[in-house]
Amino acid sequence: MGIGIIIASHGKFAEGIHQSGSMIFGEQEKVQVVTFMPSEGPDDLYAHFNNAIAQFDADDEILVLADLWSGSPFNQASRVMGENPDRKMAIITGLNLPMLIQAYTERMMDANAGVEQVVANIIKESKDGVKALPEELNPAEEAAAAPAAQAAPQGAIPEGTVIGDGKLKINLARIDTRLLHGQVATNWTPASKADRIIVASDTVSKDELRKGLIKQAAPNGVKANVVPIKKLIEASKDPRFGNTHALILFETPQEALEAIEGGVPIKELNVGSMAHSTGKTMV
Repeated sequence: MGIGIIIASHGKFAEGIHQSGSMIFGEQEKVQVVTFMPSEGPDDLYAHFNNAIAQFDADDEILVLADLWSGSPFNQASRVMGENPDRKMAIITGLNLPMLIQAYTERMMDANAGVEQVVANIIKESKDGVKALPEELNPAEEAAAAPAAQAAPQGAIPEGTVIGDGKLKINLARIDTRLLHGQVATNWTPASKADRIIVASDTVSKDELRKGLIKQAAPNGVKANVVPIKKLIEASKDPRFGNTHALILFETPQEALEAIEGGVPIKELNVGSMAHSTGKTMV
């Protein structure tokens, strides 16, 4: 038993940092690289992870070093981890060279260590490796924040209650095969000033694993919900959502059209990535 390491990134960043690690630490066994290229979709990336894991021994534990929390590599690694509850796996995001070197070091120092024993040290070293020169540019250590006052418990809002002007605010509606991924979490969400992400999909709303991954990938301070198209249509007409500023994500144009025809007041539709498949035409 050992630890198999997967280095995963958008583009060829993972290949480059793997090469850098080899220059510093020497060639390492049980290391796989997973890259997510612009022409690929989530299922391609999912297959890459499964192929990488297949290169390790059956009793190896798996450590994934990914570039971005809520990014597609992280999301698909989480999916694989959720589908293999009997396989010890851990994912660390924020990939940098100190992180990779420390992962190699931990493995070398104790060949019998499992992922649960090494993750904390790897995270600490990767954070400590981010420094500035001149040193005075480094941020001062912040005192521990006082615990926030506990919010008053809120029960269900009675049906028919009108909040604000009683109209759901759609700050952005987007079609994206990957749904909630890194670019959406770190770019589109703050740019749209949405306080809630609504993934509207009949298929995904029935998939407990994907629902869990989407909620996990939501950026701090923003709640994510996964609902069928019918539920989105109902919510758009419910006056209790009058203070909600939503970013709505559709997996397909057909689902977006169904929502619009059902009365969801979408004035503009942002078209993001749509992975190629049989029956689709490039425009």
